[in-house]
Amino acid sequence: MPLPHSVLLTLGGLAAGVLAGLLGIGGGVLMVPLLLLFGINVDQAAATSLFAILITATTGSFQNWRMGYLQPKQVVLLAIPAATLVIIGTEFGELLSEHWRRAAFGILLLANIYLVSLKKRVATTVQPPNQIPPIPARLITGSTSGFMAGLFGVGGGVVMVPLQILLMNTGMKTAVRNSLAVIALTSCVACIHNSLKGDIVYGAGLSLGLGGLVGVQISTRFLPKLPEQVVSVLFRILLCVLATYVFWQAWQAYSRV
Repeated sequence: MPLPHSVLLTLGGLAAGVLAGLLGIGGGVLMVPLLLLFGINVDQAAATSLFAILITATTGSFQNWRMGYLQPKQVVLLAIPAATLVIIGTEFGELLSEHWRRAAFGILLLANIYLVSLKKRVATTVQPPNQIPPIPARLITGSTSGFMAGLFGVGGGVVMVPLQILLMNTGMKTAVRNSLAVIALTSCVACIHNSLKGDIVYGAGLSLGLGGLVGVQISTRFLPKLPEQVVSVLFRILLCVLATYVFWQAWQAYSRV
């Protein structure tokens, strides 16, 4: 890969790493579009993104563990269904046309904005509805995020953070940290699967991952200083911006059909 492309991918990885540590997403929502911009096809972009996410999320989770913010038991219970469904999501994604795949991702992002807002309204009611029992809540949260990670080449945090808040009554910052650790485990499984298929572009993935490694170190140290409400607002703004961009990409792909 030419040096200018590697530099741009590293800078993109840096931005993705900052978002990963700050908002609990793997960063694939930035990495996949960037890889597509350099002519990598959608299946390779998804696989390469997950390879870079593995580097970023592992680094951020290790930092959270060192700072005493990680919940290992909760992470493992979420990671088991997520890692199981990520392979199914990968295979299913290859059956969809590119424009429908991107449009579905945009709808998913908008749905998550509603989920976060719904949780906020529920928390302010005098008699909130009964919470889903812990085991089904973890299964739904982990399975959904794992499937979406494989389907779209993202870490799954854009799904896992809102579902933890809504179904598991988890605080925003805790949900962010749990999500990042689960993403690391899920991405590891996905990378093994994708490497056997030969879909990972390792040079591009390393450039993204190295940039993300630096970015996530910055943001995981900065997260504890931010109020919960600020993190929540930033997360929703990010989802709005990304949804708009993804719908535009879907329209561009549809126009080429």
